[in-house]
Amino acid sequence: MYQVKNFFENDDVDIIAQLGAFRVIQWKRDLSVNSWNAQSAWFSAQMNVHRRQVVCDLAKSAVTVQAGAMQWTVGDVSATTGVKGVGDFFGKALRGAVTKESAIKPEYEGSGMLVLEPTYKHILLVDVGQWGGSIVLDDGLFLACESTIRHEVVMRSNLSSAVAGGEGLFNLSLVGNGVACLESPVPREELIQINLRDDEVKIDGNMALAWSPSLNFTVERSGKSLIGSAASGEGLVNVYRGTGSVLMSPTVYSTAFAPAMTNQ
Repeated sequence: MYQVKNFFENDDVDIIAQLGAFRVIQWKRDLSVNSWNAQSAWFSAQMNVHRRQVVCDLAKSAVTVQAGAMQWTVGDVSATTGVKGVGDFFGKALRGAVTKESAIKPEYEGSGMLVLEPTYKHILLVDVGQWGGSIVLDDGLFLACESTIRHEVVMRSNLSSAVAGGEGLFNLSLVGNGVACLESPVPREELIQINLRDDEVKIDGNMALAWSPSLNFTVERSGKSLIGSAASGEGLVNVYRGTGSVLMSPTVYSTAFAPAMTNQ
């Protein structure tokens, strides 16, 4: 039996989202500051730059997390590598190498509570079942998921899609029923979801965070001819075609330049 005080009931903490085994808390202000960084912390709070953390209720579901994401646990919690043999290990190592994700993602189970490291990125809770049981993620977005979800590798339809589109050749796909936690460079309030039915969306730049695996991704000229593309000033665009959904940022983003978590 355990009791945690001054956490959820802390007047500096808000629960901003919850779904499945996950709750997302947000610290309204960074109070662990000094005279050198107090001004920066104050302006950050005014511009929606907050520390956020994911809290996992393992009594509801075992969870799989990105390597190194655990901050603390309490109660009956056990951790495993999630590796189910030599073949599974090599498969996960290969998947990690091609998707730029950690090869081994630890799995936590029990009846206790798991709290993940704080981040200044935005946390999205996504019900994979509402995406038809499968969703493809852009690099660097995965944080955690319920362990009922499988991890698979999706390859681009052609090499030009990866090279010309500024994307990797492989992406991580989450398959099954359950909830996933994604680290987004922009808040949910700004995300645009486009639902296609035998149609297409053309995006100029790296703006798609996630999409349905049923969509065919290609890189094409914005115009029907080289002269038309040059006249439009767009050149090459990313095209998602078919039936499915695309979750899109309103601006071109790069996870490499997203604000990093700093311990105060």
